[in-house]
Amino acid sequence: MKRHAPAAARNSQPIAEVLARELPETGTVLEVASGSGQHAVFFARTFPHLDWQPSDVDADALASIDAYASETGLANLRPAAVFDATGPDAPLDRAAAILCINMVHISPWSATEGLFGHAARILPTDGPLILYGPYLEGDVDTTESNLAFDESLKSRDPAWGLRRSEAIDELARSRGFKRTARYAMPANNIILVYRRSAGD
Repeated sequence: MKRHAPAAARNSQPIAEVLARELPETGTVLEVASGSGQHAVFFARTFPHLDWQPSDVDADALASIDAYASETGLANLRPAAVFDATGPDAPLDRAAAILCINMVHISPWSATEGLFGHAARILPTDGPLILYGPYLEGDVDTTESNLAFDESLKSRDPAWGLRRSEAIDELARSRGFKRTARYAMPANNIILVYRRSAGD
């Protein structure tokens, strides 16, 4: 029932180091597309002052998340929730922060649009939307491995593929957000952080 994602085991600590700088002191973090559940357990343990709400659209992923969670007994890790970012409903009415790891490129663009739409509704003024994954950036040379990964994704589903960070920024602005931070991460990934624009 439990899934094991080697990348999740490798990148949990580097991501947590960024989260320590960006997450609020209290509240509930909505993790979108939690996958295996390894991240959810790691982050709930690392940030005991925050409640962690994992979510996914895939039934097998939801089962894996809860299987990992049941072994930990962490009081701040909630049961996995069904969440399709393209749908009208989010698992929470309010969240202190939203974290989305490796979903944007393995889903249609409408999922990213939906993610920002939900963020605009459920995040407070200072609540961050944090995206992790590989992106194409106009001012940064794209590695051959990321280009090959992009082609592989598109061959599996034409609606998938690495997104341009500029397109994410434009979408963010249309939903009242602006990018406030960018972090270079291992394995040619980056973290992009978005918060509400001043005055919104």
